[in-house]
Amino acid sequence: MPAGGSELVTSGRAQRQSQRVYDALKDLILQTDVYDPAARLQLCEQTLAAQFGVSRSPLRLALARLDHEGLVKISKRRGILIVRKSKAQIVEMITAWAALESMAARMAALQSDRDDIAALRAIADRLPPRATGGDINDVIAANIEFHSAIIRLSKSRLICELTDGFLLHVRAIRQRGMADGHRALRSLREHNDIIAAIEAHDGELAGTLVRNHAFGLRDYVYRLSDLN
Repeated sequence: MPAGGSELVTSGRAQRQSQRVYDALKDLILQTDVYDPAARLQLCEQTLAAQFGVSRSPLRLALARLDHEGLVKISKRRGILIVRKSKAQIVEMITAWAALESMAARMAALQSDRDDIAALRAIADRLPPRATGGDINDVIAANIEFHSAIIRLSKSRLICELTDGFLLHVRAIRQRGMADGHRALRSLREHNDIIAAIEAHDGELAGTLVRNHAFGLRDYVYRLSDLN
């Protein structure tokens, strides 16, 4: 092997390990209800290294990426913590999400075809039985899938990237809201109205409906007393 070749192989292996650990850690964090008062937010580097079967180096690279994205906070004093936002920060985040998804819905209404609409409706059609008696995690996953699909239909890479950074916190707050059966059923009706507007290629209406839908979540957060 040429000089330096082994170093390149080692570097490539470390990068692949780091990517694998990053993907697994991000999925673990997304599955955590960070706004449950009993949630365990502390992460142990030694435990994670053993769990994923890697050395500290690729793990630390993955954690540094998550820290940069605002999903974890690394400090010498407190170690590694999954980030929990304040109520003011959550409200601000939902407001930004509303603006981005509203624009995505406008763009989707102008350029979506019948196959796009059918795919969106298929997601929405899976929600009713889940919302009226299914597992809450399935309800949340389907709900997030619906909103993510609208964002993808914008075909805007930038909107997709920006909203991805909000996903953990918006998902966690939606999880609390969907536990309320009345709110879940209202959400289903609003989803169907959004689909109808996109299918009619009414960008203005689609954008307004999506924005108002997100603002309903924002108003719900305002009423939560256990968020500071």
